[in-house]
Amino acid sequence: MVGASLKKIGKAVAPSVGWGYAKAMPIPVISVAQMREWEEATWAAGQTEETVIACVGELVALRALRMTQAKDYVLILAGKGHNGDDARLARPHLADRRVELLEVANPTEALPKLIEFLRQRPALLIDGLFGIGLNRPLDADWVQLIETINQSAVPVLAVDVPSGLDADTSEPQGAAVRATVTLTLGAAKRGLVTTAAARYVGRLEVAADIGLIPCPFRRGDTPEPLQWSVPEDLTGFPPPRFAAGHKGIYGHLGIVAGSTGYHGAAVLAARGAQRARPGLITLCCQPAVYGPVAAQLQAVMVRPWGPELICDDLTGVLAGPGLAAKDISEPVRSEVRRLWTTLPQPMVVDASALAWLRPDPFPEGAVRVITPHPGEAARLLRTTAADVQSNRARALRQLSAHFGDCWVILKGSQTLIGRFTGDIYVNPTGNAELAQGGTGDILAGYGAGWLAQSSLRVNPLAALRYAVWQHGAAADRLSARRRHWVVEELIEELANVSPATAAYTNELNTTS
Repeated sequence: MVGASLKKIGKAVAPSVGWGYAKAMPIPVISVAQMREWEEATWAAGQTEETVIACVGELVALRALRMTQAKDYVLILAGKGHNGDDARLARPHLADRRVELLEVANPTEALPKLIEFLRQRPALLIDGLFGIGLNRPLDADWVQLIETINQSAVPVLAVDVPSGLDADTSEPQGAAVRATVTLTLGAAKRGLVTTAAARYVGRLEVAADIGLIPCPFRRGDTPEPLQWSVPEDLTGFPPPRFAAGHKGIYGHLGIVAGSTGYHGAAVLAARGAQRARPGLITLCCQPAVYGPVAAQLQAVMVRPWGPELICDDLTGVLAGPGLAAKDISEPVRSEVRRLWTTLPQPMVVDASALAWLRPDPFPEGAVRVITPHPGEAARLLRTTAADVQSNRARALRQLSAHFGDCWVILKGSQTLIGRFTGDIYVNPTGNAELAQGGTGDILAGYGAGWLAQSSLRVNPLAALRYAVWQHGAAADRLSARRRHWVVEELIEELANVSPATAAYTNELNTTS
């Protein structure tokens, strides 16, 4: 029965619940050397490799079941090492699938058999050829076998690491399998969370609870303390509302957004904020777009921009969505900069308003957040998007340092959340369907809506991680149910996802 080994060995990373906010216990992003230290500590404690491998086999089978349907044809490729053992031991747990196991010790001998199996169009290929122990370039025969897999267009579930990919450097060793999903084991590997690795890794998921014992690292510390977020990190956020609660205690968010040609961004940001349910929302837009913006919003108070627009009772501010028109006046830009440097309440700056900021100090203890995509980050750092993507953690640190240790949400595949000091958190939710205009406006509004609530801003990191998680999870849920969804549907789906429920996690994992 799937899960039996898990019951025997317990959980490697236990959830921790805090009232009112999440107490994070994420999974570290580690090097191959650090993973070896975990293994050494585990064997020294009396745990056996056989037990761990059996557990992994069950988890691989569980993920394969979610990627296929009853009676589907599943092809398992198993190499000589423990990675092959992991894949082999998935087979007994795939009883209602038609399973073929191809033992691959010699690529020349295995290639004709692989081609024959692929002609039968398997619904899934489980890649167990090479694990993290591969430390040499592959010869031509192995390269040909891997390229045959890649050219087949069959969905691939990679066990621990796509075969041929260096789990430290992100570089293929001559060739690497291009996976649909990579189920990495124990912890996320450093070389799997880079932009360069994405074409091989596909969707990265972490099977943390396999019986390994995390231990303090003695060597090979990672350059940046990255943490991989899991649903349990977010348990307890947001806290239940008081029975006698009223809108006056849940904050008043002010949004500065919307200009000629870009009024939709203001509407999307406001609707995203509504999903976080602050008590009140006031949207300030350029006079030219007041009509279309106000016509699309009911509960949000909409006002044209004016010199006395920022109310004294605001508990948070978002500035930037839809402020891309060339006729944005200098008073608007100056007011955004003034709020950044003087407002004691939280402030989120997004989109075009990012370019208006200067590296001026802001009030001590005030929460400041910027939400750039790689192109915006590159402009702020006066570099290229490729340079930002080559080391996203470094870019996040540089941005935060430039703007006074502010919080940074560096958007993109595996969005990063952090600042100059402390850990950086890698968000695993979301998919390429988020590459639509307006999704970033929704995220900015949603995050600002949580920060505007005074009971939640005591832990801004929890609020930001939750917002990013939910935003990506809503996209995942939509993509699992239909193709070609649009951004307006994302706002509705924000109300239907919850990282704390196993039911949601199972539903999400039914699709690649």
